[in-house]
Amino acid sequence: MSVVPRNWPARTGDHRRAQPGETRRALRRWLRSPLSAGGTAVILLLLLVALLAPALAPYDPIAQDFARKLQPPSPQHLFGTDQFGRDIFSRVVWGARLVLLIVAIVSLLAGTIGTTLGLVAGYFGGWLDEVLMRLTDMFLAFPSLILAMAFAAALGPSLPNMIFAIALVDWTVYARLARAEALRTRNLEYVEAARGIGASDRRVMGRHVLPNCLSPIIVRLTLRMGTIVLTAAALGFLGLGAQPPSPEWGAMVSDGRSYLQDQWWLATLPGLCIALVVLGFNLLGDGIRDVLDPRLRR
Repeated sequence: MSVVPRNWPARTGDHRRAQPGETRRALRRWLRSPLSAGGTAVILLLLLVALLAPALAPYDPIAQDFARKLQPPSPQHLFGTDQFGRDIFSRVVWGARLVLLIVAIVSLLAGTIGTTLGLVAGYFGGWLDEVLMRLTDMFLAFPSLILAMAFAAALGPSLPNMIFAIALVDWTVYARLARAEALRTRNLEYVEAARGIGASDRRVMGRHVLPNCLSPIIVRLTLRMGTIVLTAAALGFLGLGAQPPSPEWGAMVSDGRSYLQDQWWLATLPGLCIALVVLGFNLLGDGIRDVLDPRLRR
């Protein structure tokens, strides 16, 4: 016989599922907001450009043609050419794939590591919580960009090492958030009931505690994507990311800084793409927060 009353909901009121009507209203509010809709359009455009890069790019992004070097924007070269005669528009288009690759892998790694550690720390508490949170404090004691630079320099300049370095810095945000949610829910009635009927700790964490963490984690992931793009661009600018001739936007800005006074397009146009994508991710995160945050659905 179950110890849980038949009329007892599977989740408490503070974690109830959104009704279909509430979800539709939240989505309509998101789409009616010019900022949220604009951010969504920017990210959809980025996805489309990355997907159709072979068709959109008129030239090989790494092919050099010194006869065409440092040409200003024109119908033949929409964003001009760089000091090696490479078409900047083609390099920006192919660089969109690198941006999405970096954001996706860093978000997956950092989100998984941080959520797992925070969930374990908050659920079990005690000495394990102290050890994991002091480890988190050690990482938070340093500026994230400086720490990412240190890890990337120690691992060696390359795209995989840069991705791993950013993930090693970014997980702390999700660990703190997951721990707070685990502390809040581990002693709720339905969690106690699950333990009372013999459910293992892993099952309780996976089926009952983790779902409470997902909404804030997803919101934080989307809000952090713009920061990931900026961090990757900064590391690429310093030569600690993707190596030449990869069309990485931060490295393109770095290559064009010596020509900024006369050939402004070399650094300005890739830099504007970075700014636009960061703005798009931030606005998209705000829209997702409006949809998933129950306090904003009232």
